[in-house]
Amino acid sequence: MTGKLEGKVAIITGASAGIGEATALALAAEGAKVVLAARRGDRLDALAQRIASSGGSALSIITDVTDETQVKNLVQKTNAEFERIDILVNNAGVAFVGAIDGANTSDWRRMIDINVLGLLYATHAVLPILKAQGTGHIVNISSVAGRTAREGISVYNATKWGVNGFSEALRKEVCKHNIRVTIIEPGLVNTEINDHITDPIAKQRSEERRRLIAPLESEDVAAAIVYAVTQPQRVNVNEILIRPTQQEW
Repeated sequence: MTGKLEGKVAIITGASAGIGEATALALAAEGAKVVLAARRGDRLDALAQRIASSGGSALSIITDVTDETQVKNLVQKTNAEFERIDILVNNAGVAFVGAIDGANTSDWRRMIDINVLGLLYATHAVLPILKAQGTGHIVNISSVAGRTAREGISVYNATKWGVNGFSEALRKEVCKHNIRVTIIEPGLVNTEINDHITDPIAKQRSEERRRLIAPLESEDVAAAIVYAVTQPQRVNVNEILIRPTQQEW
Protein backbone atom coordinates (compact mmCIF):
# COMPACT_ATOMS: atom_id res chain seq x y z
CA MET A 1 0.00 0.00 0.00
CA THR A 2 1.45 3.35 -1.03
CA GLY A 3 1.27 6.46 1.11
CA LYS A 4 -0.91 9.46 0.42
CA LEU A 5 2.13 11.53 -0.60
CA GLU A 6 3.83 9.02 -2.87
CA GLY A 7 5.91 10.86 -5.47
CA LYS A 8 5.65 14.22 -3.69
CA VAL A 9 8.67 16.28 -2.63
CA ALA A 10 8.65 18.23 0.63
CA ILE A 11 11.12 20.72 2.09
CA ILE A 12 11.07 21.10 5.87
CA THR A 13 13.04 23.91 7.52
CA GLY A 14 14.11 23.55 11.13
CA ALA A 15 14.16 19.79 10.55
CA SER A 16 16.92 18.93 13.01
CA ALA A 17 14.62 18.63 16.05
CA GLY A 18 11.13 19.01 17.44
CA ILE A 19 8.22 19.70 15.12
CA GLY A 20 10.46 19.76 12.04
CA GLU A 21 11.95 16.35 12.77
CA ALA A 22 8.55 14.83 13.55
CA THR A 23 7.09 16.35 10.38
CA ALA A 24 9.89 14.94 8.23
CA LEU A 25 9.26 11.46 9.65
CA ALA A 26 5.49 11.77 9.20
CA LEU A 27 5.68 13.00 5.59
CA ALA A 28 8.25 10.35 4.71
CA ALA A 29 5.97 7.69 6.21
CA GLU A 30 3.30 8.85 3.74
CA GLY A 31 5.72 8.35 0.84
CA ALA A 32 7.07 11.87 0.35
CA LYS A 33 10.69 12.50 -0.57
CA VAL A 34 11.79 14.85 2.20
CA VAL A 35 14.47 17.52 2.09
CA LEU A 36 15.79 18.33 5.55
CA ALA A 37 17.02 21.85 6.18
CA ALA A 38 18.61 23.24 9.35
CA ARG A 39 21.98 24.43 10.63
CA ARG A 40 22.97 21.25 12.52
CA GLY A 41 24.26 18.96 9.80
CA ASP A 42 24.96 16.03 12.10
CA ARG A 43 21.35 15.99 13.27
CA LEU A 44 20.10 16.22 9.69
CA ASP A 45 22.29 13.36 8.53
CA ALA A 46 21.16 11.15 11.42
CA LEU A 47 17.53 11.87 10.59
CA ALA A 48 18.09 11.20 6.88
CA GLN A 49 19.66 7.83 7.74
CA ARG A 50 16.72 7.00 10.00
CA ILE A 51 14.26 7.74 7.22
CA ALA A 52 16.29 5.78 4.67
CA SER A 53 16.49 2.76 6.99
CA SER A 54 12.68 2.74 7.08
CA GLY A 55 12.51 2.68 3.29
CA GLY A 56 12.03 6.41 2.79
CA SER A 57 13.93 9.02 0.80
CA ALA A 58 15.63 11.97 2.47
CA LEU A 59 18.16 14.59 1.46
CA SER A 60 19.85 16.82 4.06
CA ILE A 61 21.00 20.33 3.15
CA ILE A 62 22.60 22.53 5.80
CA THR A 63 20.70 25.80 5.71
CA ASP A 64 20.53 28.92 7.86
CA VAL A 65 17.17 30.43 6.92
CA THR A 66 18.36 33.92 7.88
CA ASP A 67 20.78 33.78 4.93
CA GLU A 68 18.81 34.36 1.73
CA THR A 69 21.58 32.88 -0.42
CA GLN A 70 21.52 29.64 1.55
CA VAL A 71 17.74 29.45 1.27
CA LYS A 72 17.91 29.93 -2.51
CA ASN A 73 20.53 27.19 -2.64
CA LEU A 74 18.22 24.87 -0.68
CA VAL A 75 15.40 25.34 -3.14
CA GLN A 76 17.63 25.13 -6.21
CA LYS A 77 19.32 21.92 -5.02
CA THR A 78 15.96 20.35 -4.21
CA ASN A 79 14.55 21.17 -7.61
CA ALA A 80 17.69 19.96 -9.37
CA GLU A 81 17.61 16.67 -7.46
CA PHE A 82 13.90 15.86 -7.74
CA GLU A 83 12.72 18.12 -10.61
CA ARG A 84 9.76 19.35 -8.57
CA ILE A 85 8.74 20.70 -5.15
CA ASP A 86 5.27 19.99 -3.83
CA ILE A 87 5.33 21.03 -0.18
CA LEU A 88 7.26 23.66 1.76
CA VAL A 89 6.96 23.52 5.55
CA ASN A 90 8.29 26.78 6.99
CA ASN A 91 8.96 25.44 10.46
CA ALA A 92 12.23 27.07 11.57
CA GLY A 93 11.54 29.34 14.52
CA VAL A 94 12.70 30.59 17.91
CA ALA A 95 10.98 32.14 20.92
CA PHE A 96 13.06 34.67 22.85
CA VAL A 97 10.37 35.84 25.26
CA GLY A 98 10.49 38.33 28.11
CA ALA A 99 9.53 41.87 29.05
CA ILE A 100 10.28 44.74 26.68
CA ASP A 101 11.95 46.77 29.43
CA GLY A 102 15.49 45.49 29.87
CA ALA A 103 15.30 43.09 26.92
CA ASN A 104 18.31 42.16 24.83
CA THR A 105 17.34 43.72 21.52
CA SER A 106 19.63 41.35 19.59
CA ASP A 107 17.14 38.62 20.57
CA TRP A 108 14.42 40.60 18.78
CA ARG A 109 16.45 40.85 15.61
CA ARG A 110 17.30 37.15 15.70
CA MET A 111 13.64 36.23 16.21
CA ILE A 112 12.45 38.45 13.37
CA ASP A 113 15.22 37.16 11.10
CA ILE A 114 14.23 33.51 11.68
CA ASN A 115 10.48 33.61 12.31
CA VAL A 116 9.60 36.18 9.66
CA LEU A 117 12.40 36.84 7.17
CA GLY A 118 13.46 33.18 6.95
CA LEU A 119 9.90 32.21 6.14
CA LEU A 120 9.67 34.98 3.54
CA TYR A 121 12.95 33.98 1.89
CA ALA A 122 11.87 30.34 1.53
CA THR A 123 8.44 31.27 0.21
CA HIS A 124 9.93 33.73 -2.29
CA ALA A 125 12.43 31.14 -3.54
CA VAL A 126 9.91 28.33 -4.01
CA LEU A 127 7.00 30.26 -5.55
CA PRO A 128 8.26 30.39 -9.17
CA ILE A 129 8.61 26.60 -9.15
CA LEU A 130 5.15 26.05 -7.70
CA LYS A 131 3.61 28.46 -10.19
CA ALA A 132 5.33 26.74 -13.12
CA GLN A 133 3.99 23.39 -11.89
CA GLY A 134 0.51 24.80 -11.36
CA THR A 135 0.36 23.18 -7.93
CA GLY A 136 1.99 23.24 -4.51
CA HIS A 137 1.38 23.68 -0.80
CA ILE A 138 3.06 26.09 1.62
CA VAL A 139 2.63 25.30 5.31
CA ASN A 140 3.66 28.02 7.75
CA ILE A 141 4.15 27.12 11.39
CA SER A 142 2.71 29.91 13.49
CA SER A 143 1.49 29.69 17.09
CA VAL A 144 -1.45 30.39 19.34
CA ALA A 145 0.69 33.49 20.00
CA GLY A 146 -0.31 34.59 16.50
CA ARG A 147 -3.87 34.96 17.77
CA THR A 148 -3.62 35.76 21.48
CA ALA A 149 -1.39 38.51 22.89
CA ARG A 150 0.10 37.89 26.32
CA GLU A 151 2.29 39.90 28.66
CA GLY A 152 5.94 38.97 28.33
CA ILE A 153 5.87 37.61 24.77
CA SER A 154 5.11 40.77 22.82
CA VAL A 155 7.85 40.51 20.19
CA TYR A 156 7.18 36.80 19.69
CA ASN A 157 3.51 37.80 19.32
CA ALA A 158 4.55 40.32 16.67
CA THR A 159 6.43 37.71 14.65
CA LYS A 160 3.62 35.17 14.75
CA TRP A 161 0.88 37.72 14.01
CA GLY A 162 3.06 38.67 11.07
CA VAL A 163 3.18 35.04 9.90
CA ASN A 164 -0.62 34.82 10.11
CA GLY A 165 -1.21 38.05 8.21
CA PHE A 166 1.34 37.17 5.56
CA SER A 167 -0.09 33.69 5.11
CA GLU A 168 -3.63 34.88 4.47
CA ALA A 169 -2.47 37.57 2.03
CA LEU A 170 -0.28 34.98 0.29
CA ARG A 171 -3.21 32.56 0.01
CA LYS A 172 -5.22 35.21 -1.82
CA GLU A 173 -2.28 35.92 -4.12
CA VAL A 174 -1.54 32.33 -5.13
CA CYS A 175 -4.90 30.52 -5.02
CA LYS A 176 -5.44 31.36 -8.69
CA HIS A 177 -2.30 29.32 -9.42
CA ASN A 178 -3.74 26.24 -7.67
CA ILE A 179 -1.31 26.73 -4.75
CA ARG A 180 -2.53 26.09 -1.23
CA VAL A 181 -1.44 27.87 1.95
CA THR A 182 -1.97 26.60 5.50
CA ILE A 183 -1.02 28.01 8.88
CA ILE A 184 -0.57 25.66 11.83
CA GLU A 185 -0.98 27.35 15.23
CA PRO A 186 0.18 25.11 18.08
CA GLY A 187 -0.19 25.92 21.74
CA LEU A 188 2.35 24.65 24.23
CA VAL A 189 4.55 21.96 22.67
CA ASN A 190 7.18 19.82 24.36
CA THR A 191 10.20 20.88 22.27
CA GLU A 192 13.61 22.41 22.85
CA ILE A 193 12.29 25.88 21.94
CA ASN A 194 12.07 26.66 25.65
CA ASP A 195 15.87 26.32 25.79
CA HIS A 196 16.17 29.35 23.52
CA ILE A 197 14.86 31.74 26.18
CA THR A 198 17.63 33.97 27.52
CA ASP A 199 15.57 35.99 30.03
CA PRO A 200 15.80 34.05 33.35
CA ILE A 201 12.42 35.28 34.67
CA ALA A 202 10.64 34.46 31.40
CA LYS A 203 12.32 31.04 31.32
CA GLN A 204 11.20 30.25 34.84
CA ARG A 205 7.62 31.27 34.07
CA SER A 206 7.62 29.16 30.90
CA GLU A 207 8.91 26.12 32.79
CA GLU A 208 6.24 26.59 35.47
CA ARG A 209 3.48 26.66 32.83
CA ARG A 210 4.85 23.47 31.30
CA ARG A 211 4.65 21.72 34.66
CA LEU A 212 1.00 22.67 35.10
CA ILE A 213 -0.36 20.94 32.00
CA ALA A 214 0.42 18.08 29.64
CA PRO A 215 1.83 19.85 26.55
CA LEU A 216 1.48 18.72 22.96
CA GLU A 217 4.18 16.50 21.51
CA SER A 218 5.85 17.30 18.20
CA GLU A 219 4.12 14.29 16.64
CA ASP A 220 0.72 15.87 17.38
CA VAL A 221 1.61 18.92 15.32
CA ALA A 222 3.11 16.76 12.57
CA ALA A 223 -0.17 14.85 12.36
CA ALA A 224 -2.02 18.13 11.80
CA ILE A 225 0.37 18.99 8.98
CA VAL A 226 -0.12 15.59 7.36
CA TYR A 227 -3.89 16.10 7.57
CA ALA A 228 -3.67 19.46 5.79
CA VAL A 229 -1.37 18.35 2.97
CA THR A 230 -3.21 15.10 2.21
CA GLN A 231 -6.59 16.66 1.51
CA PRO A 232 -7.94 16.60 -2.07
CA GLN A 233 -6.54 19.36 -4.27
CA ARG A 234 -9.88 21.17 -4.16
CA VAL A 235 -9.56 21.52 -0.36
CA ASN A 236 -7.32 24.14 1.25
CA VAL A 237 -7.22 23.80 5.02
CA ASN A 238 -6.43 27.43 5.79
CA GLU A 239 -5.76 27.20 9.54
CA ILE A 240 -5.34 24.59 12.23
CA LEU A 241 -5.27 25.87 15.81
CA ILE A 242 -4.17 23.05 18.11
CA ARG A 243 -3.81 23.40 21.88
CA PRO A 244 -3.16 20.95 24.70
CA THR A 245 -6.47 19.92 26.23
CA GLN A 246 -5.56 21.60 29.52
CA GLN A 247 -4.26 24.86 28.04
CA GLU A 248 -6.58 27.73 28.89
CA TRP A 249 -4.72 30.65 27.29
